[in-house]
Amino acid sequence: MTETTTQMNPNAAAAIMARRRRLLGPNVATFYDEPVHIVKGDGVWLWDADGRKYLDCYNNVPHVGHCNPRVVEAIARQSAVLNTHTRYLHEGILDYLERLTATFDASLSTALLTCTGSEANDVALRMAEAVTGQRGVIATDNTYHGNTTAVSQLAAGNTSGLGSADFVRFVPAPDSYRPQGDEDGGGGMAQTARFFADAVAERIAELKASEFGFSALILCPFFLNEGFPDLPEGWLKPTADVVRKAGGLIIVDEVQPGFGRIGSHMWGHQRQGIVPDIITLGKPMANGYPMGGVVTAPDTMAAFRTAYRYFNTFGGNPVACAAAMAVLDELADRRLMAQAREVGAHARERLAALAQKYEVIGDTRGAGMIFGAELVLDRGSKAPAGAFADRIANEMRRRGIMLNTLGRSGNTLKIRPPMIFTKENADLLFEVLDDVLAATPVVDD
Repeated sequence: MTETTTQMNPNAAAAIMARRRRLLGPNVATFYDEPVHIVKGDGVWLWDADGRKYLDCYNNVPHVGHCNPRVVEAIARQSAVLNTHTRYLHEGILDYLERLTATFDASLSTALLTCTGSEANDVALRMAEAVTGQRGVIATDNTYHGNTTAVSQLAAGNTSGLGSADFVRFVPAPDSYRPQGDEDGGGGMAQTARFFADAVAERIAELKASEFGFSALILCPFFLNEGFPDLPEGWLKPTADVVRKAGGLIIVDEVQPGFGRIGSHMWGHQRQGIVPDIITLGKPMANGYPMGGVVTAPDTMAAFRTAYRYFNTFGGNPVACAAAMAVLDELADRRLMAQAREVGAHARERLAALAQKYEVIGDTRGAGMIFGAELVLDRGSKAPAGAFADRIANEMRRRGIMLNTLGRSGNTLKIRPPMIFTKENADLLFEVLDDVLAATPVVDD
Protein backbone atom coordinates (compact mmCIF):
# COMPACT_ATOMS: atom_id res chain seq x y z
CA MET A 1 0.00 0.00 0.00
CA THR A 2 2.05 2.92 -1.28
CA GLU A 3 -0.43 5.16 -3.06
CA THR A 4 -1.38 8.46 -1.49
CA THR A 5 -5.01 8.88 -0.46
CA THR A 6 -7.08 11.65 -2.00
CA GLN A 7 -7.49 14.79 0.05
CA MET A 8 -10.62 16.42 1.38
CA ASN A 9 -11.92 19.26 -0.81
CA PRO A 10 -9.81 22.23 0.38
CA ASN A 11 -12.76 24.60 0.16
CA ALA A 12 -14.91 22.31 2.34
CA ALA A 13 -12.08 21.92 4.84
CA ALA A 14 -11.54 25.68 5.00
CA ALA A 15 -15.26 26.23 5.60
CA ILE A 16 -15.32 23.74 8.49
CA MET A 17 -12.19 25.27 10.02
CA ALA A 18 -13.78 28.73 9.80
CA ARG A 19 -16.90 27.47 11.54
CA ARG A 20 -14.76 25.88 14.26
CA ARG A 21 -12.99 29.16 14.92
CA ARG A 22 -16.28 31.05 15.00
CA LEU A 23 -18.14 28.61 17.23
CA LEU A 24 -15.36 27.04 19.31
CA GLY A 25 -12.94 29.94 19.49
CA PRO A 26 -9.31 30.24 18.34
CA ASN A 27 -6.51 27.72 18.77
CA VAL A 28 -8.72 24.62 18.97
CA ALA A 29 -6.31 21.81 18.14
CA THR A 30 -6.67 19.39 15.23
CA PHE A 31 -4.46 16.47 14.30
CA TYR A 32 -2.28 16.62 11.19
CA ASP A 33 -1.36 19.42 8.79
CA GLU A 34 -4.44 18.54 6.76
CA PRO A 35 -7.17 17.77 9.34
CA VAL A 36 -9.31 14.68 8.76
CA HIS A 37 -13.10 15.00 8.52
CA ILE A 38 -14.20 11.70 10.08
CA VAL A 39 -17.80 10.60 9.54
CA LYS A 40 -17.85 6.87 10.40
CA GLY A 41 -16.05 4.26 12.50
CA ASP A 42 -16.19 0.47 12.67
CA GLY A 43 -13.75 -1.69 14.61
CA VAL A 44 -10.22 -0.50 13.81
CA TRP A 45 -11.35 1.50 10.78
CA LEU A 46 -12.41 5.10 10.22
CA TRP A 47 -13.87 6.78 7.12
CA ASP A 48 -13.68 10.42 6.14
CA ALA A 49 -16.24 12.58 4.33
CA ASP A 50 -14.71 11.66 0.96
CA GLY A 51 -15.14 7.95 1.64
CA ARG A 52 -11.46 7.27 2.31
CA LYS A 53 -10.73 4.46 4.76
CA TYR A 54 -8.12 4.77 7.52
CA LEU A 55 -6.56 2.18 9.82
CA ASP A 56 -6.83 3.59 13.35
CA CYS A 57 -3.52 2.98 15.11
CA TYR A 58 -3.97 5.75 17.65
CA ASN A 59 -7.28 5.98 19.47
CA ASN A 60 -7.64 4.43 22.91
CA VAL A 61 -11.12 5.88 23.58
CA PRO A 62 -12.87 3.13 21.52
CA HIS A 63 -11.03 0.58 23.64
CA VAL A 64 -12.85 -2.45 22.19
CA GLY A 65 -13.31 -0.94 18.73
CA HIS A 66 -15.26 1.86 17.13
CA CYS A 67 -19.03 1.36 17.38
CA ASN A 68 -18.57 -1.96 19.14
CA PRO A 69 -21.91 -3.81 18.69
CA ARG A 70 -22.08 -5.07 22.28
CA VAL A 71 -21.47 -1.59 23.70
CA VAL A 72 -23.89 0.05 21.27
CA GLU A 73 -26.60 -2.46 22.18
CA ALA A 74 -26.01 -1.98 25.92
CA ILE A 75 -26.31 1.81 25.57
CA ALA A 76 -29.47 1.56 23.47
CA ARG A 77 -31.10 -1.00 25.76
CA GLN A 78 -30.47 0.95 28.97
CA SER A 79 -31.37 4.30 27.34
CA ALA A 80 -34.75 2.85 26.46
CA VAL A 81 -35.44 1.94 30.11
CA LEU A 82 -33.87 4.53 32.45
CA ASN A 83 -31.10 7.07 32.76
CA THR A 84 -30.82 9.13 35.92
CA HIS A 85 -28.32 10.11 38.62
CA THR A 86 -27.02 8.21 41.64
CA ARG A 87 -29.23 9.81 44.26
CA TYR A 88 -31.79 7.19 43.32
CA LEU A 89 -31.01 3.55 44.03
CA HIS A 90 -29.93 1.51 41.03
CA GLU A 91 -28.04 -1.80 40.88
CA GLY A 92 -26.17 -0.96 37.68
CA ILE A 93 -23.47 1.13 39.35
CA LEU A 94 -23.07 -1.41 42.15
CA ASP A 95 -22.78 -4.38 39.80
CA TYR A 96 -20.19 -2.54 37.73
CA LEU A 97 -18.09 -1.38 40.66
CA GLU A 98 -18.06 -4.84 42.23
CA ARG A 99 -16.69 -6.23 39.01
CA LEU A 100 -14.27 -3.35 38.42
CA THR A 101 -12.76 -3.30 41.90
CA ALA A 102 -12.27 -7.08 41.76
CA THR A 103 -9.49 -6.43 39.22
CA PHE A 104 -7.44 -4.46 41.80
CA ASP A 105 -5.71 -5.34 45.06
CA ALA A 106 -8.25 -6.35 47.70
CA SER A 107 -7.52 -3.18 49.67
CA LEU A 108 -8.86 -1.04 46.81
CA SER A 109 -12.52 -1.88 47.17
CA THR A 110 -14.39 1.43 46.86
CA ALA A 111 -14.89 3.80 43.95
CA LEU A 112 -16.76 6.80 42.67
CA LEU A 113 -17.60 7.52 39.06
CA THR A 114 -17.20 10.76 37.12
CA CYS A 115 -17.66 11.83 33.51
CA THR A 116 -13.98 12.37 32.64
CA GLY A 117 -10.45 11.53 33.66
CA SER A 118 -9.88 15.21 34.42
CA GLU A 119 -12.62 15.09 37.06
CA ALA A 120 -11.20 11.83 38.40
CA ASN A 121 -7.74 13.34 38.88
CA ASP A 122 -9.25 16.45 40.47
CA VAL A 123 -11.08 14.24 42.97
CA ALA A 124 -7.87 12.28 43.60
CA LEU A 125 -6.03 15.46 44.61
CA ARG A 126 -8.82 16.30 47.04
CA MET A 127 -8.76 12.77 48.44
CA ALA A 128 -5.03 13.08 49.13
CA GLU A 129 -5.58 16.44 50.82
CA ALA A 130 -8.40 15.01 52.93
CA VAL A 131 -6.21 12.13 54.14
CA THR A 132 -2.95 14.02 54.73
CA GLY A 133 -4.17 17.50 55.56
CA GLN A 134 -1.59 18.77 53.05
CA ARG A 135 -1.89 20.11 49.51
CA GLY A 136 1.54 19.83 47.85
CA VAL A 137 1.74 17.48 44.86
CA ILE A 138 4.61 16.08 42.81
CA ALA A 139 4.24 15.26 39.10
CA THR A 140 6.58 14.47 36.24
CA ASP A 141 7.64 17.36 34.04
CA ASN A 142 6.31 16.21 30.68
CA THR A 143 2.93 14.70 31.39
CA TYR A 144 -0.79 15.48 31.22
CA HIS A 145 -3.52 14.65 33.72
CA GLY A 146 -6.49 16.73 32.59
CA ASN A 147 -8.17 20.09 32.27
CA THR A 148 -9.65 21.27 35.56
CA THR A 149 -8.05 24.33 37.18
CA ALA A 150 -6.10 22.24 39.68
CA VAL A 151 -5.24 19.31 37.43
CA SER A 152 -4.09 21.44 34.49
CA GLN A 153 -1.31 22.76 36.72
CA LEU A 154 0.14 19.25 36.94
CA ALA A 155 1.37 19.68 33.35
CA ALA A 156 4.49 21.83 33.36
CA GLY A 157 3.78 23.24 29.91
CA ASN A 158 0.04 23.72 30.32
CA THR A 159 -0.20 26.65 32.74
CA SER A 160 -1.35 30.13 31.70
CA GLY A 161 0.80 32.03 34.16
CA LEU A 162 -2.34 33.73 35.46
CA GLY A 163 -2.70 31.57 38.57
CA SER A 164 -0.36 30.10 41.12
CA ALA A 165 0.93 26.54 40.70
CA ASP A 166 3.19 26.79 43.74
CA PHE A 167 1.60 23.68 45.28
CA VAL A 168 3.09 21.52 42.46
CA ARG A 169 6.69 20.38 42.16
CA PHE A 170 8.07 18.57 39.13
CA VAL A 171 10.57 15.75 38.71
CA PRO A 172 12.23 14.78 35.41
CA ALA A 173 10.31 12.09 33.57
CA PRO A 174 12.31 8.86 33.16
CA ASP A 175 14.02 8.19 29.84
CA SER A 176 15.30 4.68 29.13
CA TYR A 177 17.01 5.83 25.92
CA ARG A 178 18.95 8.62 27.65
CA PRO A 179 19.00 7.25 31.20
CA GLN A 180 19.28 9.91 33.90
CA GLY A 181 21.63 9.07 36.71
CA ASP A 182 23.34 6.32 34.75
CA GLU A 183 24.89 8.14 31.82
CA ASP A 184 27.90 5.79 31.71
CA GLY A 185 25.68 2.71 31.72
CA GLY A 186 27.37 1.16 34.74
CA GLY A 187 24.42 1.02 37.13
CA GLY A 188 21.71 -0.06 34.72
CA MET A 189 18.02 0.64 35.24
CA ALA A 190 18.35 0.10 38.99
CA GLN A 191 20.47 3.25 39.08
CA THR A 192 17.88 5.22 37.12
CA ALA A 193 15.19 4.03 39.54
CA ARG A 194 17.27 5.35 42.44
CA PHE A 195 17.83 8.64 40.60
CA PHE A 196 14.07 9.09 40.14
CA ALA A 197 13.34 8.21 43.76
CA ASP A 198 16.00 10.69 44.94
CA ALA A 199 14.49 13.42 42.77
CA VAL A 200 11.08 12.74 44.33
CA ALA A 201 12.65 12.88 47.80
CA GLU A 202 14.16 16.30 47.02
CA ARG A 203 10.79 17.67 45.90
CA ILE A 204 9.14 16.23 49.01
CA ALA A 205 11.64 18.11 51.18
CA GLU A 206 10.88 21.33 49.29
CA LEU A 207 7.15 20.92 49.77
CA LYS A 208 7.47 20.06 53.43
CA ALA A 209 9.43 23.28 53.92
CA SER A 210 6.67 25.26 52.18
CA GLU A 211 3.20 26.28 53.28
CA PHE A 212 1.68 23.44 51.25
CA GLY A 213 3.27 20.38 52.81
CA PHE A 214 3.31 17.07 50.90
CA SER A 215 0.18 15.14 50.04
CA ALA A 216 0.84 12.96 46.99
CA LEU A 217 2.86 11.87 43.99
CA ILE A 218 0.77 11.52 40.81
CA LEU A 219 2.02 9.74 37.70
CA CYS A 220 1.10 7.43 34.86
CA PRO A 221 2.70 4.10 35.79
CA PHE A 222 3.67 3.55 32.15
CA PHE A 223 4.84 7.18 31.67
CA LEU A 224 3.01 7.09 28.37
CA ASN A 225 2.92 10.80 27.52
CA GLU A 226 6.60 10.98 28.42
CA GLY A 227 7.45 8.54 25.61
CA PHE A 228 6.66 5.23 27.41
CA PRO A 229 10.26 4.38 28.39
CA ASP A 230 11.22 0.73 28.76
CA LEU A 231 11.29 0.29 32.53
CA PRO A 232 11.71 -3.11 34.17
CA GLU A 233 9.11 -4.53 36.52
CA GLY A 234 9.54 -3.11 39.99
CA TRP A 235 11.27 0.06 38.78
CA LEU A 236 8.88 2.27 40.78
CA LYS A 237 9.30 0.44 44.11
CA PRO A 238 12.10 2.71 45.46
CA THR A 239 9.96 5.75 44.69
CA ALA A 240 6.92 4.21 46.36
CA ASP A 241 9.01 3.60 49.47
CA VAL A 242 10.13 7.25 49.54
CA VAL A 243 6.57 8.55 49.21
CA ARG A 244 5.20 6.25 51.90
CA LYS A 245 8.02 7.05 54.32
CA ALA A 246 7.18 10.76 53.91
CA GLY A 247 3.52 10.14 54.73
CA GLY A 248 2.29 10.87 51.22
CA LEU A 249 -0.12 9.03 48.94
CA ILE A 250 0.56 7.48 45.54
CA ILE A 251 -1.93 8.37 42.80
CA VAL A 252 -1.64 6.44 39.54
CA ASP A 253 -3.39 7.65 36.40
CA GLU A 254 -4.43 4.52 34.50
CA VAL A 255 -6.35 6.30 31.74
CA GLN A 256 -3.93 5.12 29.05
CA PRO A 257 -2.20 1.91 30.23
CA GLY A 258 -5.23 0.43 31.99
CA PHE A 259 -7.92 -2.08 31.07
CA GLY A 260 -5.41 -4.64 29.81
CA ARG A 261 -3.70 -2.45 27.23
CA ILE A 262 -0.14 -3.38 28.23
CA GLY A 263 -0.97 -7.07 27.71
CA SER A 264 0.86 -8.51 30.70
CA HIS A 265 -1.39 -7.01 33.40
CA MET A 266 -4.81 -5.43 33.66
CA TRP A 267 -3.26 -2.25 35.10
CA GLY A 268 0.04 -0.49 34.61
CA HIS A 269 0.83 -0.27 38.32
CA GLN A 270 0.51 -4.05 38.65
CA ARG A 271 3.42 -4.45 36.24
CA GLN A 272 5.44 -2.26 38.60
CA GLY A 273 4.49 -4.39 41.59
CA ILE A 274 3.14 -1.50 43.64
CA VAL A 275 -0.26 -0.97 45.27
CA PRO A 276 -1.20 2.70 44.95
CA ASP A 277 -3.46 4.57 47.33
CA ILE A 278 -5.66 6.09 44.61
CA ILE A 279 -6.24 5.03 41.00
CA THR A 280 -7.82 7.26 38.38
CA LEU A 281 -9.59 6.07 35.23
CA GLY A 282 -11.09 7.71 32.18
CA LYS A 283 -11.33 7.57 28.38
CA PRO A 284 -11.60 3.84 27.57
CA MET A 285 -13.93 2.88 30.43
CA ALA A 286 -17.14 2.97 28.40
CA ASN A 287 -15.71 2.91 24.87
CA GLY A 288 -16.42 6.56 24.21
CA TYR A 289 -19.48 7.10 26.37
CA PRO A 290 -18.32 9.78 28.86
CA MET A 291 -17.07 8.10 32.01
CA GLY A 292 -14.21 8.35 34.49
CA GLY A 293 -13.57 6.95 37.93
CA VAL A 294 -11.53 6.90 41.12
CA VAL A 295 -10.72 3.66 42.93
CA THR A 296 -9.34 3.68 46.46
CA ALA A 297 -9.43 2.09 49.90
CA PRO A 298 -12.50 2.49 52.15
CA ASP A 299 -10.74 4.70 54.69
CA THR A 300 -9.51 7.07 51.98
CA MET A 301 -12.98 7.27 50.48
CA ALA A 302 -14.47 7.91 53.93
CA ALA A 303 -11.99 10.74 54.56
CA PHE A 304 -12.91 12.32 51.24
CA ARG A 305 -16.67 11.95 51.77
CA THR A 306 -16.32 13.50 55.22
CA ALA A 307 -14.21 16.44 54.06
CA TYR A 308 -16.12 17.23 50.84
CA ARG A 309 -19.76 17.30 49.81
CA TYR A 310 -19.31 15.64 46.44
CA PHE A 311 -21.97 14.78 43.88
CA ASN A 312 -21.73 14.22 40.12
CA THR A 313 -24.99 14.42 38.19
CA PHE A 314 -23.92 12.28 35.26
CA GLY A 315 -21.13 10.26 36.86
CA GLY A 316 -22.09 6.59 37.17
CA ASN A 317 -25.47 6.96 35.48
CA PRO A 318 -27.18 3.72 34.39
CA VAL A 319 -26.35 4.10 30.69
CA ALA A 320 -22.67 4.80 31.37
CA CYS A 321 -22.48 1.78 33.67
CA ALA A 322 -24.16 -0.44 31.08
CA ALA A 323 -21.61 0.65 28.46
CA ALA A 324 -18.72 0.13 30.87
CA MET A 325 -19.95 -3.34 31.82
CA ALA A 326 -20.12 -4.23 28.13
CA VAL A 327 -16.47 -3.19 27.77
CA LEU A 328 -15.47 -5.58 30.57
CA ASP A 329 -17.52 -8.32 28.89
CA GLU A 330 -15.73 -7.74 25.59
CA LEU A 331 -12.31 -7.77 27.23
CA ALA A 332 -13.06 -11.08 28.93
CA ASP A 333 -15.02 -12.91 26.24
CA ARG A 334 -12.67 -11.99 23.39
CA ARG A 335 -9.48 -12.45 25.46
CA LEU A 336 -8.34 -9.01 24.40
CA MET A 337 -5.58 -8.69 26.99
CA ALA A 338 -3.96 -11.84 25.58
CA GLN A 339 -4.47 -10.45 22.07
CA ALA A 340 -2.76 -7.22 23.13
CA ARG A 341 0.19 -9.23 24.41
CA GLU A 342 0.50 -11.32 21.24
CA VAL A 343 -0.03 -8.49 18.76
CA GLY A 344 2.25 -6.21 20.75
CA ALA A 345 5.08 -8.76 20.65
CA HIS A 346 4.61 -9.09 16.88
CA ALA A 347 4.65 -5.31 16.50
CA ARG A 348 7.88 -5.04 18.47
CA GLU A 349 9.48 -7.58 16.13
CA ARG A 350 8.38 -5.59 13.09
CA LEU A 351 9.69 -2.38 14.64
CA ALA A 352 13.02 -4.01 15.44
CA ALA A 353 13.33 -5.11 11.80
CA LEU A 354 12.69 -1.55 10.63
CA ALA A 355 15.32 -0.28 13.08
CA GLN A 356 17.85 -2.56 11.38
CA LYS A 357 16.96 -0.95 8.07
CA TYR A 358 16.67 2.73 9.00
CA GLU A 359 19.29 4.60 11.03
CA VAL A 360 16.72 7.26 11.88
CA ILE A 361 15.07 4.80 14.28
CA GLY A 362 17.13 5.25 17.42
CA ASP A 363 15.04 3.13 19.76
CA THR A 364 11.93 0.95 19.75
CA ARG A 365 9.78 0.24 22.78
CA GLY A 366 6.34 -0.62 24.09
CA ALA A 367 4.18 -3.31 25.64
CA GLY A 368 0.90 -4.76 24.45
CA MET A 369 -1.14 -2.30 22.43
CA ILE A 370 1.30 0.56 23.10
CA PHE A 371 4.36 0.55 20.88
CA GLY A 372 6.46 2.97 18.88
CA ALA A 373 9.86 4.20 17.82
CA GLU A 374 11.98 7.16 18.77
CA LEU A 375 13.37 8.94 15.72
CA VAL A 376 16.79 10.60 15.87
CA LEU A 377 18.98 12.55 13.49
CA ASP A 378 22.05 10.67 14.68
CA ARG A 379 22.27 7.50 16.75
CA GLY A 380 25.52 8.59 18.30
CA SER A 381 24.28 11.91 19.67
CA LYS A 382 20.66 10.73 19.93
CA ALA A 383 19.61 14.17 18.65
CA PRO A 384 15.77 14.14 18.46
CA ALA A 385 14.19 14.27 15.00
CA GLY A 386 10.95 15.98 16.03
CA ALA A 387 10.09 17.73 12.78
CA PHE A 388 10.93 14.58 10.83
CA ALA A 389 8.66 12.50 13.08
CA ASP A 390 5.87 14.98 12.44
CA ARG A 391 6.34 14.61 8.69
CA ILE A 392 6.20 10.83 9.04
CA ALA A 393 2.91 11.02 10.98
CA ASN A 394 1.42 13.33 8.35
CA GLU A 395 2.52 11.17 5.46
CA MET A 396 1.14 8.06 7.18
CA ARG A 397 -2.20 9.84 7.51
CA ARG A 398 -2.12 10.67 3.77
CA ARG A 399 -1.64 6.97 3.07
CA GLY A 400 -4.51 5.85 5.26
CA ILE A 401 -2.76 5.11 8.56
CA MET A 402 -3.51 7.14 11.69
CA LEU A 403 -0.80 7.44 14.32
CA ASN A 404 0.86 10.40 16.03
CA THR A 405 3.88 11.60 17.99
CA LEU A 406 4.71 12.42 21.60
CA GLY A 407 7.58 12.80 24.04
CA ARG A 408 9.58 15.76 25.27
CA SER A 409 10.82 16.52 21.74
CA GLY A 410 7.80 15.14 19.87
CA ASN A 411 10.05 12.61 18.15
CA THR A 412 8.51 9.33 19.30
CA LEU A 413 5.90 7.66 17.11
CA LYS A 414 2.92 6.84 19.31
CA ILE A 415 0.99 3.77 18.18
CA ARG A 416 -1.91 2.96 20.50
CA PRO A 417 -4.70 1.19 18.58
CA PRO A 418 -7.98 -0.25 19.83
CA MET A 419 -7.61 -3.57 21.63
CA ILE A 420 -9.09 -5.54 18.71
CA PHE A 421 -6.10 -4.66 16.51
CA THR A 422 -4.71 -7.80 14.85
CA LYS A 423 -1.36 -8.98 13.52
CA GLU A 424 -2.72 -8.45 10.01
CA ASN A 425 -3.54 -4.84 10.92
CA ALA A 426 -0.02 -4.45 12.31
CA ASP A 427 1.53 -5.87 9.14
CA LEU A 428 -0.37 -3.30 7.05
CA LEU A 429 0.80 -0.53 9.38
CA PHE A 430 4.47 -1.51 9.12
CA GLU A 431 4.38 -2.09 5.36
CA VAL A 432 3.20 1.49 4.92
CA LEU A 433 5.64 2.81 7.52
CA ASP A 434 8.48 1.05 5.66
CA ASP A 435 7.45 2.78 2.42
CA VAL A 436 7.10 6.17 4.10
CA LEU A 437 10.48 5.98 5.84
CA ALA A 438 12.12 4.99 2.57
CA ALA A 439 10.55 7.93 0.73
CA THR A 440 11.06 10.69 3.33
CA PRO A 441 14.43 12.49 3.52
CA VAL A 442 15.91 12.55 7.02
CA VAL A 443 16.12 16.26 7.72
CA ASP A 444 14.86 18.19 10.71
CA ASP A 445 13.61 21.73 10.24
